Amino acid sequence: MSNYTLAVAWSGKDALADSDAAKVISGADFNTEFTAVQTAVNTKADLNGSASEAFSATTANAGTNTTQVASTAFVTAAITAVKAALYPVGSIYTNAAVATNPATLLGFGTWAAYAEGRVPVGKASSGTFDTLNATGGAETDSHTLTISEIPAHTHSSHDSNHTRTPDSTDSTADEYGAYASSNTGSTGGGNAHTHDILQPYIVVYMWKRTA
Repeated sequence: MSNYTLAVAWSGKDALADSDAAKVISGADFNTEFTAVQTAVNTKADLNGSASEAFSATTANAGTNTTQVASTAFVTAAITAVKAALYPVGSIYTNAAVATNPATLLGFGTWAAYAEGRVPVGKASSGTFDTLNATGGAETDSHTLTISEIPAHTHSSHDSNHTRTPDSTDSTADEYGAYASSNTGSTGGGNAHTHDILQPYIVVYMWKRTA
């Protein structure tokens, strides 16, 4: 872009003799001068815009809080800095539709798929959940119940053998000894107790920022 400079030596005309024809300001002088003005203005500010013209500005340092013009490079860096501040290292990013790595989506950081097949739980000061990044649990439970784990219950039974035998020491012919012993019927397969132990859940893509 050119700067405007005088095209006609206007001050030099005053030093000329009155008889000098060059001392007269002609229409050509004005045409020359205003043409130079027009050229300089057009290269400085073309309101219609031009693909051949470009505006340049000094890129400010990150965090600058002044009234200077912000370049596209500064704005881009500022946006990236804001996003990085929202997701510091260790942050969890979730998305219910897009599987793309957040490094590509957000434009910063190193991210790794996180907690695949697991549900996060808040860290506690003590107990099962007192260690950060500890894992546990299972989708199903397979366990053979012990006697103490079986609900308290009773079985009814009767003696299917009503035959009595006389007591060898009994002198009374019509008295008999004890009933013959009997067991209740057997049931159950002795297999492990297996069932789902999943809480209500919803599946999303999950990533953890590692750097």
